[in-house]
Amino acid sequence: MQFQTQSLWPCRFVCVCLGNNYNRIRTTLPNNKRKISKALRVRAMRAVVQRVDSASVEVEGRTVSEIGPGLLVLVGIHDSDSDADADYICRKVLNMRLFSNEDTAKAWDHSVMQKNYQVLLVSQFTLYGFLKGNKPDFHVAMAPQRAKPFYASLVDRFRNAYNADAIKDGIFGAKMKVSLVNDGPVTMQLDSQSPKNTVDAAES
Repeated sequence: MQFQTQSLWPCRFVCVCLGNNYNRIRTTLPNNKRKISKALRVRAMRAVVQRVDSASVEVEGRTVSEIGPGLLVLVGIHDSDSDADADYICRKVLNMRLFSNEDTAKAWDHSVMQKNYQVLLVSQFTLYGFLKGNKPDFHVAMAPQRAKPFYASLVDRFRNAYNADAIKDGIFGAKMKVSLVNDGPVTMQLDSQSPKNTVDAAES
């Protein structure tokens, strides 16, 4: 028994030392490797979902979209996103139970479809920004020339899965002013769970 205790102690000592110095070791990595590691760690479509009483999008002084009660969804598209990510976000947003059931007075019981409410989608590449010093960097977001048709296909998914007239969106690439009245407030971040993220989770 004494032999086992002595043989395990160095292992414990090394583990504690590594644990205490993990952050120090990590910060000594070259900047480019830290950025690559961070970019690979999150590979998903991102949606920030807000329950609203109303929301609208204005471009150059003109209101281009507006909704009453429903969901305002800011969408960030990662460079590696695929149809599987779009399918996941569409399905989850439309089925998230963020609304009360007025008949039973039960909170968090109804989805936007069950309430027959509207959805306003707004493309926002800045959801995949991170600071490089004090300057934001957006290189992991999908490039505009690829993101524009991909975002359009996401909007079509929502319209096909729900009521086309209930799905509104802004103007891709435009400078938009987004106004909303958040009901609650209720705000949730949703990341897609495509197979590539399942593999990453299993390997981490």
